[in-house]
Amino acid sequence: MTDIESPVPRRKLPVFTGTAVLIALAILISLGTWQVERLHWKEGLLADIAERRAAAPVPLADIETMAAQGGDIEYRTVTATGRYINNKERHFFATWRGQTGYYIYTPLQLADGRYLFVNRGFVAYENKEPEMRMQGQLTGQQTVTGLARAKLPGKPSWLVPDNDVAKNIFYWKDLDVMASSVDLDKAEVVPFFVDADSTPNPAGFPIGGVTQVDLPNDHLQYAFTWYGLAAVLFVVVAISWFRPRKGAAQ
Repeated sequence: MTDIESPVPRRKLPVFTGTAVLIALAILISLGTWQVERLHWKEGLLADIAERRAAAPVPLADIETMAAQGGDIEYRTVTATGRYINNKERHFFATWRGQTGYYIYTPLQLADGRYLFVNRGFVAYENKEPEMRMQGQLTGQQTVTGLARAKLPGKPSWLVPDNDVAKNIFYWKDLDVMASSVDLDKAEVVPFFVDADSTPNPAGFPIGGVTQVDLPNDHLQYAFTWYGLAAVLFVVVAISWFRPRKGAAQ
């Protein structure tokens, strides 16, 4: 007569440990789900930006109306006509396709006397001064087509250097200071920028069409990370649960 085998005793998780594991799993899964939601949001945003950039340009007045109503003007295509005030250009430190230099922000005087700061494009470090690119200093009535860019509410980060107004080197786009540093009244300046498109300038400078959409989309990777950690935790707990206790009968 054979002995009846008794069930192998399993490990028991303390109540506190079991509760902590459930909470940890819930948090990890929630974080993964949140990243999936962020992924869908970011994909939608990038698609919206691509659509705006590909759209036909609208008059400056339309963008101004949208901005005044609190609408999102970022990357909307716009056209404006006026006269560049070349002796008031401002220089924004930038890197373009691996080369260090500056974006040239020049106020465009509109028919009503106001000014629109236009990012005309990139020049290399050695071409910072206007006399090094005189052919590109457009005179007379000009029409520019580009992308509207919102005014920054403040310095993006403490890591960004302070603007060196005396040397005409800006590290962040402070529209108010750009204007005041060339004796333009804030009330006379359109409260956003325009990045000029890639229409060539005489002699090639500045190089237009430099707008970069810097919106990293790593949410899928983060989602896999959180879900992966949840799976690892589940496997570890399962192995611990089903492993026989030490000293159990063989």
